[in-house]
Amino acid sequence: MIRVTPNIAINEGAISESFVRASGPGGQNVNKVATAVQLRLDIAASGLPDDVRRRLVTLAGRRITQQGDLLITAQRFRTQERNRQAAMDALIRLIQRAAEPPTPRVPTQPTVASKRRRLQTKARRARIKQSRAAFTEEDG
Repeated sequence: MIRVTPNIAINEGAISESFVRASGPGGQNVNKVATAVQLRLDIAASGLPDDVRRRLVTLAGRRITQQGDLLITAQRFRTQERNRQAAMDALIRLIQRAAEPPTPRVPTQPTVASKRRRLQTKARRARIKQSRAAFTEEDG
């Protein structure tokens, strides 16, 4: 188990890694060595609580595959080991963000001044529209 927060841990069996060739500049090395890491987390088998899992899917966005896995790619460094650590750190940070419950919205009342401004704006618009009104036959 990988400890993310004091209360949350990830099942290690839900994580798989594969190494691919990194894109971008890097000379001949980039064409020969698979240093980029694709870390895949099976969210259903991760052992995360339901509310954290839902928030994680929302936060991850396009990184969720059609199979429901979270895919993180790290290719910033030139070595597999540093990219593995970077991918794991990114995963842990993402789960830590998902573990924080959202702050509930506290409904507020509009201030007296804002009500007054709204009514003044409505009255001004009404006068403008009334002045644009076409004359009827009895107005002559």
